[in-house]
Amino acid sequence: MFLLYCPYCNEEREQNEFSAAGEAFIARPKNPEAISDKDWADYVFYRTNHKGDHWEQWVHANGCRKYFIVKRSTISHEILQVEPFGTEISEQES
Repeated sequence: MFLLYCPYCNEEREQNEFSAAGEAFIARPKNPEAISDKDWADYVFYRTNHKGDHWEQWVHANGCRKYFIVKRSTISHEILQVEPFGTEISEQES
């Protein structure tokens, strides 16, 4: 278990108060009606799942119920950065 900071509640709470909501920054296809079934399946089901620093979406399920983004190491589970949705993330931070 690890502690996670909610940028809306301004509190650090135990992980079990939150729910992971998947990889962050997945761009929806611009014209979904025109793409192939394979490309649609890739968008819906497949994620990078790489080893190292990774941006994720989380929701404070047992708190304010708001979504935010977290940069977390998938190796050590260390939380590197927490930002509310709408924050611009530069190339250096991603």
